[in-house]
Amino acid sequence: MPQSDVRPWIGHALLAAILLAALALRVDGVGFGLPALNDPDEPLFLATAFEMLRTGSLNPGWFGHPGTTTLYALALIMLAVGGLGLATGRFANADAFAAAVYADPGLLVLPARLFIVLCGVACVWLTYRIGKRLGGVRVGLVAAAMLAVNAVHIEYSQIIRTDIQASLFMLFGAMSALAIADAGRRRDYILAGIFTGLACATKWPAATIGLTVVYAYVHRARQGKGRGRDVALFAFVAAATLFLVSPYLLLDQAAVLKNLSGEARPLHPGATGGGLIGNLGWYVTGPLLSSMGIGALLLAALGLVWGAGKDRRWALVILPFCMVFLLLIAAQSLRWERWIIPLLPFAAIAAARALCSLVELSPAIGRHRLVLPAATLLLLAPMLATARIEATERRHDTRQIASAWLREHVPAGSSVLIEHAGFDLLAARWRLRFPLGSAGCVDVDDMLGGRMGYSEVEDRRRGAAIVDIGHVDLARLDSCRADFIVVSNRLRYRADPLAYRDELRRYDRLIGTGTLRLTIRPEAGRSSGPEVQIFEPTPSPPPPADSDPDDRT
Repeated sequence: MPQSDVRPWIGHALLAAILLAALALRVDGVGFGLPALNDPDEPLFLATAFEMLRTGSLNPGWFGHPGTTTLYALALIMLAVGGLGLATGRFANADAFAAAVYADPGLLVLPARLFIVLCGVACVWLTYRIGKRLGGVRVGLVAAAMLAVNAVHIEYSQIIRTDIQASLFMLFGAMSALAIADAGRRRDYILAGIFTGLACATKWPAATIGLTVVYAYVHRARQGKGRGRDVALFAFVAAATLFLVSPYLLLDQAAVLKNLSGEARPLHPGATGGGLIGNLGWYVTGPLLSSMGIGALLLAALGLVWGAGKDRRWALVILPFCMVFLLLIAAQSLRWERWIIPLLPFAAIAAARALCSLVELSPAIGRHRLVLPAATLLLLAPMLATARIEATERRHDTRQIASAWLREHVPAGSSVLIEHAGFDLLAARWRLRFPLGSAGCVDVDDMLGGRMGYSEVEDRRRGAAIVDIGHVDLARLDSCRADFIVVSNRLRYRADPLAYRDELRRYDRLIGTGTLRLTIRPEAGRSSGPEVQIFEPTPSPPPPADSDPDDRT
């Protein structure tokens, strides 16, 4: 179907349907795990934003991603939720609001996740806009549909992290770069600078979207139309935006350097990379293949290079950025599924370009109006099936299964040590403890009751990648003894005992010859999460009745 055959009202109706589907898929199950927080970084972002409000400071005090735009957005969401609660009488004062949030983080988590959902849907819309600019309405619609049902994109559109928001700014930046390639207007250089600065203030590697502007300038310069002062203006606006949005990158450089050194770690259980080639293979055969399916992935590979000569903007502006970004993340010591998110919209556009071009190759096929829709649906079906399976798995996390077992089997008054943010266990009549680095294991009621501020938590964790038993100060390990111990990271360390021998030594010393009561493993198609183990340690024998603890003879 030629582009001219797509009537405007049909295109608008299909786009609306795609955006509604994207919204529905991302809203469905957005409350997974609550009130527990299964993603380890969600408590970090929430606590940082909450600390800013509590102290009345605009300094996040944390710049690991740097995540500034996300943290400020979270602070505004918290103000809105708290203000609405105070105005309607649900909370008597700010202290009552804080107590309610500690008891049920879902009061803030759900609105914050919905904000990320909207960012994810906006990414789908921008994917349509870019695809339309590069290949027409059909390419835009097919690309948007592919991103709408992409399982990885859906998953991280439901989590309070920086990845989706950074991708949003990057797509705006790519739109501006394409506008520069087309017309070279100064306002497009300024817009590109703003979006590049916002992207960098959200996630450091997102600054690479600025390469599209450089490539667009080179494209125009080859035509004798490029102006060097416009590129300089872009660079100035990008830097100015970054430091206007996140001024404490300059004002709190000590924290910046500390956080960056903490992020640059060579090992992480379950995420240690395998070198450039190994990581490239992992990204392609892992998150890209699982979320796109073999058909769409092959089309994306074909679309990256095929027909590049027909559209110099794709070849000179978008394709080089995609290659550089993929090599950048593959060259890191660690590898994370979420790092591929900024490339997913461009992979969808590449697949859509290839599919539409294949249909156009044969005039006989191209005349049949249902060929492209049918082929698109064939590609979308396995992608949608994967997304629905993973949504089901997220609803049944191993940590919530462990919580259900604990409620049924642990007597009231027992002490329970947990490694994850198990807010769903706060109502239980147990003494909950949580591992916290140099502090040993702390009482959860004391920790949430305001007697331990976020800055102290950060000091206690000493920049550790994970807050767990494996990173507790050995001298404080006895403070972690409990009637039941729930561990969610031990088996990850067991997978590489040489690299994590110190962490495993802490687990072995704490658990000793205790009884393993239950191991909960994720099941494909049914549940997700880490392998959780529940131990009942062997009680230490009491000293003899006639012994004198001070007797040295």
